[in-house]
Amino acid sequence: MLLRGRVAIVTGAATGIGEAVARLFAEHGASLWLMDRDAAGCAAVARSLPDATAMAGDVCSAADFARIVDSALAKSGRIDILINNAGIYPRQTFLEMTEAQWDEMHDTNLKSMFHSMKAVLPHMLKQRSGKIVNISSVTFHLGMATLTHYVASKGGVIGLTRSLAREMGPHNIHINCITPGAIKTVAEATVVSEEQARQFMASQSLRRRIMPIDVARVCLFLSSELSDGMTGQTLNVDGGWVMY
Repeated sequence: MLLRGRVAIVTGAATGIGEAVARLFAEHGASLWLMDRDAAGCAAVARSLPDATAMAGDVCSAADFARIVDSALAKSGRIDILINNAGIYPRQTFLEMTEAQWDEMHDTNLKSMFHSMKAVLPHMLKQRSGKIVNISSVTFHLGMATLTHYVASKGGVIGLTRSLAREMGPHNIHINCITPGAIKTVAEATVVSEEQARQFMASQSLRRRIMPIDVARVCLFLSSELSDGMTGQTLNVDGGWVMY
């Protein structure tokens, strides 16, 4: 029960990595606030957990983040953990990419974390404690064709994590990052063919699909006292695809 008594906000919690994080955190005693644009899916996950509240919301909206933070504070009086997981990854060649597509990617994957941390950090500062985990992507280390806007946004997540970790470290707030590899999710299947998935797996040192629970376990580590000596770090969960 590594998170007994802790209050956690998880974005993108209706499916995939976010859902896996919510379920694992519930097993470890966390009180959960789940956010997703998929209101029905988010609500279904929350109903299946012992202490979870679902709130439909768009991570691109500062007002939606303010609403979930205010609700969590009103009920629980504190916020201990923020998992910035929500993101999108449509494929598009650079020369065919529109400015609107570029902006949507950065608004969803990077600027959303500006909104969430602006909302949460004042309360963590008052507590003089907090754990934030930002989900980036192994594609930042690899570079990938047809994902220029995605890779740029995820590189920004790593930069944001490092700089803010230095700023918040003196206040006992830990901010770390995870770079997942090719994770087997329902969303992945909409943009990655089975042949592409096999090629990704062949590039890994571990020759199996990496699952959402693999990422969730590292989120748990970074959100618990087990990682109290770490901040500003980026951890690969990619089956040994990239090593650095």
